[in-house]
Parts: sequence; structure tokens; C-alpha cells
Amino acid sequence: MFIVISEPDMIEQVLVENFHNFTNRMVSGLESKPVMDSVLFLRDRRWEEVRSVLTLAFSPEKLDEMTPLISQACDLLLAHLKRYAESGDSFDIQRCYSCYTTDVVASVAFGTQVDSQRAPEDPFVMHCRRFFAYSIPRPVLVLILSFPSIMVPLARILPNKNRDELNGFFNKLIRNVIALRDQQAAEERRRDFLQLILDARHSAPSVGVDSFDMVRQVFSSTHCAAGAPRPHQPGRLSKPLTVDEVVGQAFIFLIAGYEIVTNTLSFATYLLATNPDCQEKLLTE
Repeated sequence: MFIVISEPDMIEQVLVENFHNFTNRMVSGLESKPVMDSVLFLRDRRWEEVRSVLTLAFSPEKLDEMTPLISQACDLLLAHLKRYAESGDSFDIQRCYSCYTTDVVASVAFGTQVDSQRAPEDPFVMHCRRFFAYSIPRPVLVLILSFPSIMVPLARILPNKNRDELNGFFNKLIRNVIALRDQQAAEERRRDFLQLILDARHSAPSVGVDSFDMVRQVFSSTHCAAGAPRPHQPGRLSKPLTVDEVVGQAFIFLIAGYEIVTNTLSFATYLLATNPDCQEKLLTE
């Protein structure tokens, strides 16, 4: 049974005032590692601890450290766009943004430098495409939705070569990077999201769940009570982040960033191209 909330005041109750009571997402049973170890599906206290580590990694100071890596990917994108502009030929802008997003995710979350536009056969690029191209066959999906109590356990135990290969590739990639970073001196390590997580995996403070919700911060600065209760106080991680959990958080970038960023940039470019006055205003600013 599902309950869909559409009443604004009740949404505010869930997302702001009582956010600490809504930490767990629904699990279908079809999730596999490393996604199961991501903040999307961790539960209760462990979700709060891992989320607090991510919150620290997304502070303005930490994000500034990753800006040069994103700028490198931007430079690659601009170089490719310049070549298209000089040729005067039509091209697929969405593909360019897809390559750009792949480069950013590879660099920031997986510690790997790629140029997706020039090297489409790069193993990371190919496995990313396979990851998003994979879909459950329609007859199987109908069976799962119709008989979840039977089909979900069955789907979990049946062999799935494609899933196993994808999980194996990304797991091996991250583990190799972690092993390399552990051998390097601190000043030699790339300052990317993966390294920030590795730095915090043993000793990061675990902040309260109400301390890292941006919605609460926005509302508290407008009309919510300033003295809202803080049910969870800062503490320490109950146990260090496991390698599987580190891999899981890197997957968040892949899942949440790849298509969303690509589509957003594509639509924004289309709107700018069809509204020259807005494009000129943007260039001026």
C-alpha cells in the first residue's frame, strides 16, 4: 500500500519538522551491491552515519577542492564544442553533455580520468552505457509486479550475467583506486569526492540527522521555529565505512548525476538557443 502526500503543510512536516523520523526508503528486494550499500538504501542509524560523512564532503570548502577536476572536464567539453562550431555542421548536443557528465563522474567519484568524446571504447565509458541501457524485459516486469512475493526472491537468486559483470567492474575499479591511494603520501592524492570519503571513513564525526537537511535550513531561515528540537546529537561513527559502502556512495554520482545532469544541460541549451535575448543576458552576466 502506498500513501501519496500532496498537502503542502503535511509535506513540510515530513521533509522539515519531522525529517528525522523518515530516514528509510522502501526496498523492493531487487537491489544488488553496491547500490544496496549506498545512502539510498542504508537504514536507520547507519543511514544517518553515512549521510553525515557525505554532508561533510559537500561543504563549500570541500567542494572548492574538487572544482579543478570539474573544470578539466569543462575544458574538454568546450574544446569539442569549439570544433563543432568551427565546422558549422549539426551535431548531437545531448551526446556531448553525456560525455561531459561521464567525465565528471569518472574523475570526481571514481578517481579515473577519461575523455568520453575521444575514447568511447574506454572500459569505464562502455560500462556506464551498459549500466543505463540495461532494463528488465517487459514480461518479467509484469510478473514481478503481479506476483512480487514469488518473483522478487526468485529474481534475486537467478543468475544475471550482465548485472554481475557491471558490479564486478565498478567494484574492482574502486578497490584498485583505494589500494593505490593508501600507498600514496597524503599530498600526492587527488582531491576528489572519493578521497574525501576515504579521508572520513575512519574518523568522521556523525552529525545529527537534522543538521544536514537543506530543506530544514531553508525553512528555519524563513518561517519555521528557530528552536526546533534536535533529537540526534553529534557522535562518532559506530564503525568505519566499508569498501562496499565507499563503492555505493560513488554509485550515487552515477545514478543521480548521469542522466539528470545531461538532460538538464540539454534542455537549458535548447531554451537558450530558442531565446536569443536570454542567451545574450546570460553572456553579459
